[in-house]
Amino acid sequence: MKKSVIALAVAAAAGVIIPWACKRSFLQQTNTFQGTASATFNKPQDVIALVNGIYDTYQNSDLLKKCLWYRANFGTHDAFNWGGDVFWNNYQIPATFGGIATFWNQSYIGIARANSAFGVISSTLERGIITQALADRLNGEAYFLRGMTYYYLAAAFGGVPLELNAITNGLTPRSSREDVFKQVVADMQKAEGLLLSKTALPAADLGRATKGAAYAYDGAARMWLKDYTGALAAFNNTELTSNYRLLPNFADVHEYDRQNNDESLFEVQFEKKTGDPQDWGGSWNPPGAELAWIDSFGWPQELTGQGYDYANPALWNSYQQGDRRKLLTIVGPGDTLASPGIVKAYGGLKGYNQVKQGFLSNNAIYKADNGTILNTVGTLTRPWYGDDKARTGYYFSKKWRDPNLTGGNANENGQSNLFGDQNQILMRYAEVVLSRAECKVRTGDAAGAMADLKLVRDRAWGGTAPTVMRDSANYDGTPGVAITDPLQMVLSEYRHELVGEYSLFFNLCRAGNDVVIAFVKAANGTVDNSYDPVPNPAPGPTHDGQKHGLYNTSLKVNNTLLPIPQGAIALNPNLTQNPGY
Repeated sequence: MKKSVIALAVAAAAGVIIPWACKRSFLQQTNTFQGTASATFNKPQDVIALVNGIYDTYQNSDLLKKCLWYRANFGTHDAFNWGGDVFWNNYQIPATFGGIATFWNQSYIGIARANSAFGVISSTLERGIITQALADRLNGEAYFLRGMTYYYLAAAFGGVPLELNAITNGLTPRSSREDVFKQVVADMQKAEGLLLSKTALPAADLGRATKGAAYAYDGAARMWLKDYTGALAAFNNTELTSNYRLLPNFADVHEYDRQNNDESLFEVQFEKKTGDPQDWGGSWNPPGAELAWIDSFGWPQELTGQGYDYANPALWNSYQQGDRRKLLTIVGPGDTLASPGIVKAYGGLKGYNQVKQGFLSNNAIYKADNGTILNTVGTLTRPWYGDDKARTGYYFSKKWRDPNLTGGNANENGQSNLFGDQNQILMRYAEVVLSRAECKVRTGDAAGAMADLKLVRDRAWGGTAPTVMRDSANYDGTPGVAITDPLQMVLSEYRHELVGEYSLFFNLCRAGNDVVIAFVKAANGTVDNSYDPVPNPAPGPTHDGQKHGLYNTSLKVNNTLLPIPQGAIALNPNLTQNPGY
């Protein structure tokens, strides 16, 4: 059952939290009721709604998709953009890009809301409006959400202004990246002592931050600080090891009917309410909206009219034989969808209205090579390249799990369902296990690292994984070689476990600039920026991974940071731009 805890704050709370992005003073908290907490917060639900407003800053498709997801996957070149944001493909993100402005503004709105919440919680506790137990939990959530937001800001931009008070003049200069991550650790440590354990969280509050989530981000931040011993202590805390687990079946991790599962540490909550429109006309962030277009953005144009992000066949080639994560992560010409929920709901692609109607109208796009209705993502002879033949024919299937999404063309009910309510997982236990493995490599415990990798890999094979780790094939389809370096083993598992989610490029950058540059180049090779519209005349089992819209892997040190939004610099002259922008 969906649990909607991330609703907008009630109108009364909104009067206290109005951080406008169009003014230099957008971080200031102005009380429009002239009475602060005593006039506005007179019952527990008011205070709860105030903290809910911090969560709400993440219920934003632009923030999640065009900022965090783009960075996590376009940065590695496991995915590419089609449309108005193709500059991501060559690491040429302009400082005027609206997506990073949304990232910056939404983040500081959330931080401002957290900073304001501390005083309100304290005041209402003193007045007996809320209990000590509720005050502790709400303070813990505010510390967690502020720390998590600074985590992503520092990972993406480097050093950023540290705003820790409810009142600010908006002119704070950038702190160092190290100091920001130290603040993340400090916030998470406070959250660890205040939040509820997952096992103590009431069912009605499913989706709220927990102690385990705080320990996970605590450890992740310490890894940026190269405090691998401290990170290990966080990752090995019983709040994580006792309350979370790898689901036995990898297919279940991202399934629509398994949201908020035992592997998920923190996920942004969405909910489709009765009557919610699922198209652009009614779902473009209206007040109270809890739907998103995040998942449908990555579907083929043949199903949605979009296909704004598509996958790299080099990733498809890289999975070892027998790895069940492959088709649950990336699908290409001739592949069927492996999501249990989609197979149950539609029988696969053949049940989608676009495919059924296209087949009935004799459109070859929706026919299999033998003339029957298509049930694969294009075919080897006729890949789904999009109308302009500009994509690779490969797409991420992790974002193909919501059975409420049916595509961009009108279905039998006359509806175009592009907006759905699939939750978005930002942190899960498999990432903790892999991060723990990297920490063990860094501290000289290679055997311990291999034991952690085996946990993740055995699950991926549904039994016992091969003892030899290798990329099945290189970016160009030539046979891969065995990976023997322990750190490279961890990096490879980061890629194959976490690609298509929200953390891969960040984790690679965390390992070091030289590491991420070498890894991305090795994973993708040096391919030109041209498009070859003719598929391999005799496609082999590895498919054609050399061209079809791939871009030069010219990742440089400067590209490991995003530019500070130009609008933010215009409002705050004390901000300095990152090198190269």
